[in-house]
Amino acid sequence: MNTFFKQNPNWYAVYTRSRAEKKLHTLLVQKKVECFLPLKKTLSQRTDRKKTIELPLIPSYLFVRITEKEHFDVLNTPGAVCYVRFDGQPAAIPDEQIDYLRQIIINEPRDLTVQYDNFSRGDMVEVRSGPLKGIKAEVIQIRGKERLLLRFESLGYCVHVELPAEELMAYRELAAS
Repeated sequence: MNTFFKQNPNWYAVYTRSRAEKKLHTLLVQKKVECFLPLKKTLSQRTDRKKTIELPLIPSYLFVRITEKEHFDVLNTPGAVCYVRFDGQPAAIPDEQIDYLRQIIINEPRDLTVQYDNFSRGDMVEVRSGPLKGIKAEVIQIRGKERLLLRFESLGYCVHVELPAEELMAYRELAAS
């Protein structure tokens, strides 16, 4: 058995088969495994109507909080492919990163603006006010004058977040305050 799983439960990202996230989530909940599937609401155009549907925020990813003895239970569940790995080991995700994702889901993205000239690609930022206060991320891309693509360190995944400039603070500003 690998030593990456500790006796205390940690969060790990499980890579799933395509479009199997919800089914895997249901099966793991039935097995009493603590898991989190971040979903986003989107409008789908049907031939006769528009329908709001929930899609995974991060396709093919499901987050599980497990101990060593639950390791194989998760992988032996239909729909699970493997654990997401960094440097050859399954990547433990800090509780705070999962909490950040939950905050994003609860507060749903808003159409707010960011002054793009305040931040550059590669800058580390922290949300200093508002419902996402305390979230730390890296600016990966600036899309136009009003949108930033942020990467959450431990997830290794990018999330589009639109925030007013006054809600973000660069790490270099944090050190000076």
